[in-house]
Amino acid sequence: MRRFILTGTPGSGKTTLLEELARRGHDVVREAATDVIARRQAAGEAAPWERAGFVDEVAGVQRARAAAGPSAAAGAVRFHDRSPVCTEALRIFLGRPASPALTAELDRIGTEATYRREVFFVRGLGFVERTAARRISLADALAFERLHEEVYRARGYRLIEVPAAAVSARADLVEAAVREMLPEV
Repeated sequence: MRRFILTGTPGSGKTTLLEELARRGHDVVREAATDVIARRQAAGEAAPWERAGFVDEVAGVQRARAAAGPSAAAGAVRFHDRSPVCTEALRIFLGRPASPALTAELDRIGTEATYRREVFFVRGLGFVERTAARRISLADALAFERLHEEVYRARGYRLIEVPAAAVSARADLVEAAVREMLPEV
């Protein structure tokens, strides 16, 4: 299994780290929620995360992105900016009930062992830059970070800490950890 998840709180630098890994030649899968929010906001929906079907829409986009791309079947290392486990944490954070669609997706990734059990947990930078899609306070971001930890651990994932640092140092840490787990890489 060569699919690794990058997770953490909003604004922790996951996307910047993912872009650096892509620049270094790695296959990457972009985060889904931000794109779902942007598409809905462009259509005039101010706060799409308030819509009942938001979490399931995010999970659907995640699944489609995970299945796409040339290396999905070729065995290359692939980094995913978030996963359905993150979407489960989002569901809990938003106070939404579990849906059959998300539950089925979580069951599927568990049964199929879609992702490595080692997850790169990208720690927050100590601030949150607000955007149209990211309207979370630092206090809420820290609570959301703790919730991600709890949900991943409850599902049996091992978190690999990626502390706040320059993006190149973070990418070096991720690559070194992957080489240790997959010496043939």
